[in-house]
Amino acid sequence: MENNAENSEVIALTQALMQCASVTPRDAGALDVLQKALEAAGFVCHRLTFSEAGTPDVDNLYARFGTSAPNFCFAGHTDVVPVGDKNAWSVDPFSGTIRDGMIVGRGAADMKAAVAAFVVAAKRFIGATAGDFDGSISLLITGDEEGPAINGTRKVLDWMAERGEKIDHCIVGEPTNPSELGEMVKIGRRGSFTGYLTVTGTEGHVAYPHLADNPIPHMATMITALDSHILDDGTEHFQPSNLEFTTVDVGNPATNVIARTAKATFNIRFNTEHSHDALEATIRTILDRIATERNCRYTLDCSRNSSPFLTPEGEFSALIVAAIEKRLGIKPVLSTTGGTSDARFIKDYCPVAEFGLISQTMHKVDERASISDIEALTDIYTDILFNYFQKSR
Repeated sequence: MENNAENSEVIALTQALMQCASVTPRDAGALDVLQKALEAAGFVCHRLTFSEAGTPDVDNLYARFGTSAPNFCFAGHTDVVPVGDKNAWSVDPFSGTIRDGMIVGRGAADMKAAVAAFVVAAKRFIGATAGDFDGSISLLITGDEEGPAINGTRKVLDWMAERGEKIDHCIVGEPTNPSELGEMVKIGRRGSFTGYLTVTGTEGHVAYPHLADNPIPHMATMITALDSHILDDGTEHFQPSNLEFTTVDVGNPATNVIARTAKATFNIRFNTEHSHDALEATIRTILDRIATERNCRYTLDCSRNSSPFLTPEGEFSALIVAAIEKRLGIKPVLSTTGGTSDARFIKDYCPVAEFGLISQTMHKVDERASISDIEALTDIYTDILFNYFQKSR
């Protein structure tokens, strides 16, 4: 099996991508590998480097075969997270080692194998149809998904809009399956809202508390109130929204000094029952009440990271489900669980869904993906193209 895997086009391309140490924001040659493969298949490629003050430059790739509508897009990323403790790995994280039916290394699951599957599926379809189909196939590949996500997909989409470049449907190849390929397709994601809360008191000596105003009890009351507030009970498609504190800091090394300020950060993952404006209003109402009751001062800065979205169930999701059922005999759950992805940007341009490999080992030591799953994923992407463009094999 492993010898056959090494001869497989999708596995060879996966290995070539994994051997590029493309830790965000470095490309390390990964997009060169993709561009070469895509241009050989007849795609027109655009390399797009974007910049913004305070962030690293990022290289991106947009490739398209054909010029007519509809334009079916595969979207993903070639950047990866750092390896962490390299000595904890059983292989070189950037070797793309094949062992016991698995390919092991950073990016195997998230998501270089899926990107390779995009390419090979498109090549198969183009070869089988001799390029004769009504529409176009495109790939939108960024090097900034694991980083700030400022100079990546969002700016590629802006560039496309300026050129009149439209995509009609999109699959993002993020690892969506908890434990078995075919379990889950993501048709939406919750939004993300971050709050930076500061409570300001009066510094003083602990022996003279009447001359000070300790911000920590005020902060503790606010944390308790926000933590216990139920945002919603969930919806048909979304789990309940949740607010989680991620850090509380006073920065006071002294044991006999009441600090002047206390700071805390929280993040809310929220469903379509809320907007950023409504969430901020709710949070401020709670904090204002406590500030009045306790006669204390606070400030709240907010970061509106992403909005929730849901791609309505219909022909597009049914097409993906049918391809998975055909190859794997499994009917996937249509889910909105998990964190965020670049689908949060794409949803403003076209219907988008996510389907990729198993997520269990992403971002972990010895990240890996099954050779058979990668081959099956390629088959599924190929079937999706045939069904989307209504072509028979």
